Amino acid sequence: MTIIPPPDPDPAALRLSLARLRAQHGWSYDQLAARTALSRRTLIEIEQGRTIGTLATWHALAHAFHISLGELLGPLCAGHEPPGPEA
Repeated sequence: MTIIPPPDPDPAALRLSLARLRAQHGWSYDQLAARTALSRRTLIEIEQGRTIGTLATWHALAHAFHISLGELLGPLCAGHEPPGPEA
């Protein structure tokens, strides 16, 4: 059996998506921090690519933007098809 590893995720697309969502809502880092209970520094570091954040971080962000976690993390699959049910 040949095991094919999944494609690499695209964290740059994920952080750009976060910046776009924040801008669409017109929220500053401080406003998003207040809506998520995350620190302003954490949000800046994620958007600038210095950290990827935790699952709990992304969960809080999804709730703040009123979108599903899957929708928020979708950009990780930029450049390749996300996994789906087997045919």
